[in-house]
Amino acid sequence: MALIALGVTGGIGAYKAVEIARGLQGRGHDVLVVMTQSATHFVGPLTFEAITGRRVITGQFDVGANADIEHIAVASDIAALVVAPATANVIGKFANGLADDFLSTLYLATRAPVVMAPAMNTLMLDHEGVRRNLTTLADRGVVFVDPGEGFLACGWVGKGRLAEPEAIVAAVEACLGGRTLTGRSVVVTAGPTYEDLDPVRYLGNRSSGRMGYALAEVAARRGARVVLIAGPTSLADPVGVETVHVRSAGQMHAAVMSRASEVDGIIMAAAVADYTPADGVATQKIAKRPDAMSLALMRTPDILADLGRWRGDAPRPVLIGFAAETEDLVARARAKLARKRVDLIVANDVSRQDAGFERADNAATLVNADSVDPLELQPKVRMAGVILDRLEAMLAGS
Repeated sequence: MALIALGVTGGIGAYKAVEIARGLQGRGHDVLVVMTQSATHFVGPLTFEAITGRRVITGQFDVGANADIEHIAVASDIAALVVAPATANVIGKFANGLADDFLSTLYLATRAPVVMAPAMNTLMLDHEGVRRNLTTLADRGVVFVDPGEGFLACGWVGKGRLAEPEAIVAAVEACLGGRTLTGRSVVVTAGPTYEDLDPVRYLGNRSSGRMGYALAEVAARRGARVVLIAGPTSLADPVGVETVHVRSAGQMHAAVMSRASEVDGIIMAAAVADYTPADGVATQKIAKRPDAMSLALMRTPDILADLGRWRGDAPRPVLIGFAAETEDLVARARAKLARKRVDLIVANDVSRQDAGFERADNAATLVNADSVDPLELQPKVRMAGVILDRLEAMLAGS
C-alpha cells in the first residue's frame, strides 16, 4: 500500500477529487488529502476525511501540522503527489518555486513523482504564461493528465474541463509501477458470456469482470500492450487498453484464438459459459407453457483447452487460467492444470461470501506444476499485481 498525497485546489472540478480519492483507495492505496483554502469553498474537508479516514490538511498552520504531519514528513512519506484539479494559480506557484501554503511547500519538498490534472477556462489554458508554466513543469518531469473538452462551468464550450477520475488514477498508477512489461503483449479475458435463448432471455453467470479488468489495467501500467476481450459488463473500458467487446462463448473463442499467435501471455479470467442452446437462438420469444419445459444444451468451445492444444510444448504464449470452484479447490485446479496444459491456475472458492463474483476483493490459490500458493483476501487490483508478477517470472524463464 502506497501513501498518495492528493492536492485539491479551488476549481469547480474539485468535486471530482472525491472520486479520485475513492479510485486510489480502490487500488489499495492510502490517501492523504491536502486542500487549499480556495478548495474548501467547493468541497468540505469533512467529505474527504470521511472517505480517507485521515485528517485533511487545509493550511500550513493547522493545529498539529508542525508535529506529526508537517510538510517535510509528508514529503518524505508519500509515494506520489497528485493535484486535481490543478488551477492556473497552483501551476504558476509550482513552476516558479513559490511556497505560500502547505500544498506548494509540499511540492518543493518532495522528490516523489508528481501528477497534475489542469482544469480551467479555455482562454486561461491557452494563455502564454500558463503554457510556459506547463512546459517548465513538464521539463522537470511532472506528468500531466490533459483536460477534456466540453461544457465548462463558466458557460464556455471547449478544452479545460478536468479529466475523468479513472484517467487520473491510471496516470498515478503508471508513475508508481515499474514498466516491467514494456515490449510485451498480453491478452486478458474478463466478465461472463451470455448464451442467448431468444430475443429476451439468455444463460449467464454472476461474473462482474472486475478481476479481468484489474489485470488489464495493471498490465497496461507495467508497459504491456494489452488486449482486453470482455463479455457483457457494466465496467468502463480501461484507459490505455484495447478493449474488444463480445457476448457469447463462441465470439470470445474466436477473438482469443485470432490473437494467440501475436502475444506473450494470455490470462483467461473470464467466466465463460459451459453450455449454449443446442438449437440456436429462437427468433421469437419462447412462450410460457402451463407445464414443464426442457431445454437442450450443448457444450461451448473450451477456450483454455484449445489454447493448450494449439500451443503444445512451446513455451509461449504463457497460459494462465482461472478455476471457479465451490469444493476440492486445489485438487480440481491441479486436474485442470494438467488437462488443459496451461502454466498456472488461479483457483477461486466462489462459495465465499466475502470474495469472488461481484466483489471488490478476492482470495485465491495459485496452482502450478510445482507449488500451491494461497493468497489472502485482498483488493482485486492488488491480486492482479501478484498474478502479473508470476507472468513476468515465467516470461523471464525463472
